[in-house]
Amino acid sequence: MSDLIIRNARLGSATGLHDLVLDNGHIASVDPANSGAAGESLDAAGRWVMPGLWDAHVHFTQWVVRRERVDLAPAASAADAVAIMREALAHRTDDVLIGYGFRDGLWGDTPTLAALDAIAPERPIVLISGDLHCGWLNSAAGLRLGVPHLRDDGMLREFEWIGTLDRLDIGSTPDVSAYRAAADAAAARGVVGIVEFENTDNATDWPARVAAGVTALRVEASVWPDRLDDRIARGLCTGDALDPTGLITMGRLKIVVDGSLNTRTAYCWEPYPGIATDHPHPCGVLSVPPEEVEALLARARDAGIAPAVHAIGDRANSAVLDAFERLGIRGTIEHAQLVSSADFERFGRLGLTASVQPEHAMDDRDVADHFWAGRTERAFAFGSLHAAGATLALGSDAPVAPLDPWIAIAAAVTRNRDDREAWHPAERLPLDVAVAASTRGASVIAGAVADLVILDDDPAAADPGRLRAMPVAATLLGGRPTWNTL
Repeated sequence: MSDLIIRNARLGSATGLHDLVLDNGHIASVDPANSGAAGESLDAAGRWVMPGLWDAHVHFTQWVVRRERVDLAPAASAADAVAIMREALAHRTDDVLIGYGFRDGLWGDTPTLAALDAIAPERPIVLISGDLHCGWLNSAAGLRLGVPHLRDDGMLREFEWIGTLDRLDIGSTPDVSAYRAAADAAAARGVVGIVEFENTDNATDWPARVAAGVTALRVEASVWPDRLDDRIARGLCTGDALDPTGLITMGRLKIVVDGSLNTRTAYCWEPYPGIATDHPHPCGVLSVPPEEVEALLARARDAGIAPAVHAIGDRANSAVLDAFERLGIRGTIEHAQLVSSADFERFGRLGLTASVQPEHAMDDRDVADHFWAGRTERAFAFGSLHAAGATLALGSDAPVAPLDPWIAIAAAVTRNRDDREAWHPAERLPLDVAVAASTRGASVIAGAVADLVILDDDPAAADPGRLRAMPVAATLLGGRPTWNTL
């Protein structure tokens, strides 16, 4: 007798209905409907079944805590952000009041330390940018977080900010129930796995969460350079199981070599418009010098740990591609938002994966048109990367965009989410390519792992709005339902 049978399922373009017989976490057989297999069953009733979805780039703790923070996404100016925080101060009792989600790239005014000090002279307040690459603090927060001498704008970016964000998170780890709720919510959108890039001890934290009942997702747990020696000493290689269930596996080495577009720190060949001539980083920042990147890549390679390198600006991508080419190794480039025309072919030739976040193109099209004016035909260029032979992996960078692969898929295939024309429509992906990049190319065939999603609609027939909000009837992880409305 099988573990579970999914009856009366539609499989892509295949004709007729099928029964999927699941056994020991795998698809044992794919049979015509009513084939007589016995066992516990789910009746798909003509719904569509496809491989389960992965989010290839997540900061899960930041995603979990986002709902606890003041929402700054509506702020269209620095004054708006101050007003939102002022209102929150009146009814929130947080020791340190934290807001998240401001995007100041196109604000007509500028952040100031004085504006935050005026509304909270003694209570620490911190505003975190939507891209996680900068923070805006008042004086009390600076003192609390070990940054007593803030500049007049109250802003910390890149090097200064990342350490401050880490200190902000210490002691504020959410209860495991919050992680369980977030994982269950992802499963309700058809997600079976995430690639975790949180800057923390993922190899310890995630097995503990599974033991505490967070069992709705597979997790590839990355390591950052400051913990690389520990992982090597423990003999951990990419793909190794980190917990008895096998849900958590060792992931990749994460290296961040530049900043972000919205913070104007992505490392580019050309200066950002409006940057003062005496600015120390008119073209953005290179966080890790090329020789150090190569040394880290080589050390990880020799230890059996695959690399994932954050590169957003075109100059950063060129530098990372150079390092991969010199070492002759494969890996992923995270984001690849702006790529030099001559560099696209190197993604395919070098066998690299472009791990991209299509919803960022929708969030950032206006700021890109401003700060990367004249270059946006090669920005968020998913179609060009695909044509060059790069392997694509779609993700969200949650909390920067929602942890929902259907949003990413819809953004990739439409390049639009409002009434405007599609943005650089030549860079749209075909639906089958976007789906494959969200399912790791998996298929619903005998022998495959039974990580599956059951959909109310056929994605190939869905209009853009329906695709973005694709209704999910059930999700199965290794044949075990993690979400089920059937």
